[in-house]
Amino acid sequence: MKAILAADINWGIGSRGGLLVSIPSDMKFFREKTSGHVVVMGRKTLNSMPGGRPLKNRTNIIVSRNEKLQVPGCPVVHNLEELLEELKKYDNEDIYIIGGEQIYRMMLPYCDTVYVTKLNYAYEADVHFPDLDKDPEWEMTEESEEHTYFNLEFTFRTYKRRQLSAACKAEAGTS
Repeated sequence: MKAILAADINWGIGSRGGLLVSIPSDMKFFREKTSGHVVVMGRKTLNSMPGGRPLKNRTNIIVSRNEKLQVPGCPVVHNLEELLEELKKYDNEDIYIIGGEQIYRMMLPYCDTVYVTKLNYAYEADVHFPDLDKDPEWEMTEESEEHTYFNLEFTFRTYKRRQLSAACKAEAGTS
């Protein structure tokens, strides 16, 4: 399982219900990685999508505590146990966690790879991703050359988990 996100230098990922910044090459990277795969998101992330609609060319799984929420064409689950059960239907390598903060924090223990568009700027973020640079369980295994969008510098990074715990592997149905 993988996570994918853009984070500023303080690991901020959003502000007031939206992304910190929209960078065309980051959006292209996201589309290339997730198209044809399974994406898992919370209701707030779904609401932030264009028209509040699920992403095209992907299997969208929505996590919400609202038992009455229905999203046409998408499974809606209400807790970690339901989500893990739903995810058993898919190849673990096809699953991407795409936000928001609560979903990332809930699912990070089950991920073995995180793709981060690392923004060289400090935004006024109100939601954050855990700092993988300070987490001994994670190591950055790839970093692209520096890119620039207007005056914003950023890189594409890949982080790999040093070891996924046996308990998480068992719960996620992987070996």
